[in-house]
Amino acid sequence: MAVRSLFPILLSRDLPGLVRFYRAALGAEVGYHFGDGEDDDYVSLQIGEVSLGIGRDPGALPPSVGDRIALWIYVDDVDEAFAAWTEAGGRIEQAPADMPWGERIAQVRDPDGNLVNLGAEAAAL
Repeated sequence: MAVRSLFPILLSRDLPGLVRFYRAALGAEVGYHFGDGEDDDYVSLQIGEVSLGIGRDPGALPPSVGDRIALWIYVDDVDEAFAAWTEAGGRIEQAPADMPWGERIAQVRDPDGNLVNLGAEAAAL
């Protein structure tokens, strides 16, 4: 058996709001949706060459309960991505910083409280 691809699916009480956020913060485009726009049950976002799924779940844990997932997104420019993220309404956990292993990273949260690491690979620095 070979794994062909892998992508995360975030569960959200506010699917339209989280879709709007990822579109504003990372330039995501809706690649597929199941439903009729504001009442979608599932949306697949394209962010560059990768996909992120968001599913409607009224019973999803509220943001204040704790981390349910942590995403790691490699970007070309951490500082630029960090600025776009915060401008779109994302929360700051850790401002961009160079790590001892050669990567530059920032930690942020989306409006649902999901932890996201924005990073630049060491080879890309």
